[in-house]
Amino acid sequence: MFGRRPAQSDNTKYYDILGVPKTCSADELKKAYRKAAIVNHPDKGGDPEKFKELAQAYEVLSDPEKRDIYDQYGEDALKEGMGAGGPSMNPFDIFESFFGGGASHPFGDFGRGSSSRGRRKRRGEDVVHPLKVSLEDVYNGTSKKLSLSRNILCPKCKGKGSKSGASGRCGGCQGQGMKVSIRQIGPGMIQQMQHVCPDCKGSGESISERDKCGQCKGGKVMQDKKVLEVHVEKGKQHGQKIVFRGEADEAPDTETGDIVFVLQLKDHTKFKRKGDDLFVDHSLTLTEALCGFQFALTHLDGRQLLVKANPGEVIKPGQSKCINHEGMPMYQRPIMKGNLYIQFQVEFPEAGALSPDQCLSLKAILPSRSAPKLSQATVDECEETILYDVNMEEETRRRQQQHQAEAYEEDDDEDAGGQRVQCTQQ
Repeated sequence: MFGRRPAQSDNTKYYDILGVPKTCSADELKKAYRKAAIVNHPDKGGDPEKFKELAQAYEVLSDPEKRDIYDQYGEDALKEGMGAGGPSMNPFDIFESFFGGGASHPFGDFGRGSSSRGRRKRRGEDVVHPLKVSLEDVYNGTSKKLSLSRNILCPKCKGKGSKSGASGRCGGCQGQGMKVSIRQIGPGMIQQMQHVCPDCKGSGESISERDKCGQCKGGKVMQDKKVLEVHVEKGKQHGQKIVFRGEADEAPDTETGDIVFVLQLKDHTKFKRKGDDLFVDHSLTLTEALCGFQFALTHLDGRQLLVKANPGEVIKPGQSKCINHEGMPMYQRPIMKGNLYIQFQVEFPEAGALSPDQCLSLKAILPSRSAPKLSQATVDECEETILYDVNMEEETRRRQQQHQAEAYEEDDDEDAGGQRVQCTQQ
């Protein structure tokens, strides 16, 4: 970030809080903080605000880069880099880094309890995977076994990364995991940046080579393969999630996230699903549409449904029929089902398929025409026309393109005409 050099502000406050001179060494800072923190610890009846101020002062002055910025420009120069001037570490964590969690802790278990209350585990990220399923899978229900790779805490060192189970504070960032750097980029202008510590990669910890765990090499986690059995219940919808709690990547001091499978329903060649209902198209010949039909429809569970219409029950093109309770099972209520809708298409004979004699036979059988019969005189007075086949979708598209082209031409004519008038006026 870029900004003007901050005005000189108080750069002695932190030294006064710790009771040390500005020329104090790192060891003198540690001794002063240790003594004052024990006296002011809240578990010993100390002032919580004073305890936080001590942690803030020590965190800044123990970091050479932050101390240099503070000595030159004061507390204001650290605000953007440290978040409104507050400590980037929990004050109890700073205190714990001095005394640890062993028997030497000055407050025993009581003091450690306060420290643990001050820490909150961050939650790891969820891992999301798409899971493709067929319509048969969600109709009948199914189970799928999936092998996944994930990180787990090293079983040998329990995620500590070291043989001894201990780790030191990174000297590069003083345990912060982040480093703040500042440089002058021009007269009265400085650049201040915060970046992950390259030494500890943001962990704030340092493990010696000799103490690194032999199995994870100090990495604290290892790759592991796990087989998950995913149960897809009947009636689940596209986009629904199946969650495995706490099965994502493990990491030290982190609440493990979830593995989430998102159902992706594949298209079916015959059936279409809308909610809990199923839809299917079926073509009939003209004879079947007029004289009755029957056929076997193979359902998603392999059952054969007999679909039929009695002679004389005329089926019109585009007409739909419903079979109740033969649709999808309802999610978490699988004994209840939606409906199955069949939409019928009627295939008419091709042109020229019927002979004149057949046409006369059909005319005698089929209901009489409702239109009035034309007299020969009327026919003689009419102009004869020719019918052509047409695709209405293509015809509509062609007409739209034609209207757009005509509209552009009109705009061009108006622009040209306006310019001619203007030229005339000049």
